[in-house]
Amino acid sequence: MQRRHVILGLSLAAAALASPLTAGIAHAQDAYPSKPIRLIVPFPPGGTTDIVGRLFADKLSQELGQTVVIENKAGAGGSIGSAQVASAEPDGYLLGIATVSTHGINPAIYPNLPFDAEKDFTPISNLAAVPNVMTTNPKVGVKTIGEFVELAKKNPGKFAYASAGNGSVSHMMGELFKISSGTDLMHVPYRGVGPALNDTLAGQVDVLFDNLPSSLPHIQAGKLVAMAVASNKRVAALPDVPTFAEAGFAPVNDSSWFGLIGPANLPKPVLEKLHAAVVKVSADPALMSRLESLGASPVANTPEEYAQQISAEIAKNKRIAKEANVKID
Repeated sequence: MQRRHVILGLSLAAAALASPLTAGIAHAQDAYPSKPIRLIVPFPPGGTTDIVGRLFADKLSQELGQTVVIENKAGAGGSIGSAQVASAEPDGYLLGIATVSTHGINPAIYPNLPFDAEKDFTPISNLAAVPNVMTTNPKVGVKTIGEFVELAKKNPGKFAYASAGNGSVSHMMGELFKISSGTDLMHVPYRGVGPALNDTLAGQVDVLFDNLPSSLPHIQAGKLVAMAVASNKRVAALPDVPTFAEAGFAPVNDSSWFGLIGPANLPKPVLEKLHAAVVKVSADPALMSRLESLGASPVANTPEEYAQQISAEIAKNKRIAKEANVKID
């Protein structure tokens, strides 16, 4: 009898100690966010990732009632910034932007990443889909993708395509196009899309695979010829340019995406609050208009859908890397 009283007393004491702690954690999650949120953009300022990140940071700040502060942590193809998110405390005060590069391509081609793209993060939502585009320099002398494929097949190895670097989105897109079209194009990697774009404009290389926002002004000015866009529908700014699916190259038709992630084990109340905020701001007319001007569109899918999207992207790029023999040591 005495032993039962002792056990009961210990249980009550433990409950008394645990209750304030549990209540404190619950209150902290209910009150989230109670201070500024840091948002890691794993690439330099000025690129598409930075533009999308800043656009959503501004709207999320208004919706959440706390400032969302952008921090650019570039390097190693986005891996440095992504690793910082993976190692952060899972309290919702340090988040990151994930891209096709950081969470689709890098896990498929780099053998020693400092994180596991599927296990070390909490996917919150895909924020925006941005079309990719294939362009040629006007001197190539073709107007359609069909004409280019026919010309390239007659002249194997003659034409070169520029990319933003080995293992970049544009590199993997170029290799996938080669596989899908049965063409033999030479890959010329650059240190970023800027110099790749400049040399394509100058005619030093014939073809460029790129995110649409950086190439669009040059297409509209007639300095580049758009062959096809990777998008689920035609782009309003380029109504006469087919999607890759329409042109018969459906495997190349995936847009780039830019999503919101946190460290693994983000508390459910925090995750739900962040996801609800993304859904709400994605319907904001000003945000939608700005995205449309970039040829982009909001996505705002569920955490589960975004997790599936990341896994599918990794699997796809593993297949491309194997078939095209893409390796990054």
